Amino acid sequence: MSGVYYFISDVHLGMAHYEHPREQEDAVLDFLGKAGKDAAEIFIVGDLFDSWIEYRQVVQKGHYRVLAKIYELVKSGVLITYLSGNHDFWRGSYFKDEFGIEIRHVPLEREIEGKRFYLHHGDGLAYNDTGYKILKKILRSSVSQFLYSLIHPDIGVWLAKRTSSKSRDYTTQKDYSPNDGLKDYAVKKISGGMDFVIMGHQHKPVMEYCRSGTFGGYYINLGNWIRDFSYGIFKNGKFSLRKFYDLKNNKVVEELISESK
Repeated sequence: MSGVYYFISDVHLGMAHYEHPREQEDAVLDFLGKAGKDAAEIFIVGDLFDSWIEYRQVVQKGHYRVLAKIYELVKSGVLITYLSGNHDFWRGSYFKDEFGIEIRHVPLEREIEGKRFYLHHGDGLAYNDTGYKILKKILRSSVSQFLYSLIHPDIGVWLAKRTSSKSRDYTTQKDYSPNDGLKDYAVKKISGGMDFVIMGHQHKPVMEYCRSGTFGGYYINLGNWIRDFSYGIFKNGKFSLRKFYDLKNNKVVEELISESK
C-alpha cells in the first residue's frame, strides 16, 4: 500500500513532575492533526503514556483530547498500529473496544512499498539488563495484572506513576555497557534483510546506516517527546527523522534531522 507512514514513540503523557504537560499534549495533538491529513498509517512504537493501567470500569484521568483525536483519525480511515512499550504494556481491551486498535505486545515486521521494516520498542535489548528482563516477565503476566487490578484505581495509578518515575531515574543512571545493545540487535536484523529497523526506548533520536555482510539498512531510534519531539516519516521510498516541535520557543518547527538515501 502506497502513502505516507508516520512513526512516533516515547511521548510519556502523564509523566510525574514534568514541567510542560500542556505544551507536550498540544504538540501531540498538532502532530496527529497534521499526520491525519495524508497518513496511510501511524505507528506508535511504545510508551505513548508514562504509565497505563486498565481497569474494567474506570479510565485513567487525563489525555482525553489525545484519545478523542485518535478516535477521530481511526473513524476517518487512518490505520493506527500501536506497539506496547515498557510503560504502557497493560493487556487490557480498552483500545480495541473503544477505537478498534489492537495493541501488539510483540515486535512487528512489515513490508511497505517494497522495503522491509522491523519495529520493536527496544526494552530488554540493552546489555547488562537481566534485572529488567526478569521484572518484565513478572509485570506482564496475567496473574500479576489481575492482582494489581484489585487495587483501588486512585492507589493503583498513583503507585504506577511513582514506580515509573523511579524506574526512569534508575535506568538513566545505570551503566549498561559501552556497546549499544539496541543498535547491535538492529544490525542482526539488517543482516537478515531488513531495510529499516525502528525502535524507541532510549530517548535519543538516531538514524544510522549499517552494513552487515551483503546487506545494508538503517537503524533508527525515534527519540522522545519530552525534550526532542522527534518522529519518523516514510514517504516516496525515503525515511526521514524529523523534529516536530521546539519546546523552548513553543512552536512547531518541522526540522529535518536525518534522511535515508
